[in-house]
Amino acid sequence: MTLHFTRVETPVHELEIWMACSGGFSFVISNESRTGPGLHGKPGLVASWRPVEENKSAIKLGGSPFSTFAEAEKACEALLETLEQMSASQTPTIASPPQ
Repeated sequence: MTLHFTRVETPVHELEIWMACSGGFSFVISNESRTGPGLHGKPGLVASWRPVEENKSAIKLGGSPFSTFAEAEKACEALLETLEQMSASQTPTIASPPQ
């Protein structure tokens, strides 16, 4: 499934944050730099995720920070596919009664 990231409007125009949700998971990509306005950290695009329905902190994706938005987006999509496969394999199935 393809994630559709949209830029988050914030009171601080210099913040560059994009968000997408799918399959019960929320993904965020943020642009960070060591100095200047916005989020501070290792320069690049940091991707993170968390389950939507659970009150948990976000988890940074391995490989962050990424050099390009496309790399960060691809990493989020790959993780979403893995999470959906894991969810599907953990869903209990109801056995049919013997006939």
